[in-house]
Amino acid sequence: MQEIKKLGFSYPGGCDIGARPIDLHLEGFRKIGIEIVENAGYIKCKCDKIIGKEISLDFPSVGATENIMLASVYADGITIIKNAAREPEIVDLQNFLNKMGAKITGAGGNEIIVVGVKNLKKDVSYTIMPDRIEAGTYLCAAAATYGKVKLNKVNPKHISSIIYKLEEMGCNIDVQKNSIYIEAPKKLKAQDIKTTPYPGFPTDMQSILVSLLTTAKGTSMVVENIFENRYKYTSELIKMGAKIKIEGKTAVIKGVRKLSKAKVISTDLRGGAALVIAGLMAKGKTQISNIDYILRGYENLDKKLQKLGANIKIKEGD
Repeated sequence: MQEIKKLGFSYPGGCDIGARPIDLHLEGFRKIGIEIVENAGYIKCKCDKIIGKEISLDFPSVGATENIMLASVYADGITIIKNAAREPEIVDLQNFLNKMGAKITGAGGNEIIVVGVKNLKKDVSYTIMPDRIEAGTYLCAAAATYGKVKLNKVNPKHISSIIYKLEEMGCNIDVQKNSIYIEAPKKLKAQDIKTTPYPGFPTDMQSILVSLLTTAKGTSMVVENIFENRYKYTSELIKMGAKIKIEGKTAVIKGVRKLSKAKVISTDLRGGAALVIAGLMAKGKTQISNIDYILRGYENLDKKLQKLGANIKIKEGD
């Protein structure tokens, strides 16, 4: 008789940027034969065998796509994920798993096929892709401070939507195979932005672009289509002199001449990064608290910005 495998875990957390349901993940698991019980904040899963099935996602969720790929690697038969997320991280996961012996095709498109295997190799060497949101953040830091920066070991194709918006704002950008050079003007132009799943403009860059737009010439309109609560950071930018009005999922930003120093609080990872950008732009010393959010997404952020000439430091306990 085959052993029934069990697993229990608590509901996931993360940044408070709106509803982040895991129903797509759980429904995908159920379709491939995993029994799931939800009770008092805990999720218990059990099954004796995973069976390959066709799964059509209601929304191209990155996390759900990745979890279903991982869960179906050992499935009996073939799993087909339709309306799959297309982000580069999905392709990277496919390539890594295939190097371990998985049989996955289609990542980067809207249909992924996973042919179940019996075993994966344990000892493999793999270089993960560059962090595209970190790359976009440093490009925006350069634009915010009217600077000139060259990023090496990046994949420009992954952030083409960000590059396009920065060019529209007046930045001169030279793209090479594995590098990006940006030279910013003395005054950025206002822009309208709508966040959408990849290859559209990423929701993770929305707050960071809004920081730039606070001092851009003209009025900008930003529409957040992914997370309904991703504008919490704007109240902190307003403390610094930004003129931002939120109407549902739309933010209207009227450019001001200069931001001013303030004591602000990081509300989430990318919102915190936006405050760092604003602090670089502002006149005087800006103090950002609750920075654990920021540091879990940016390794050695202070040291990297210091190398670019920023006057920034992290205090113990902040």
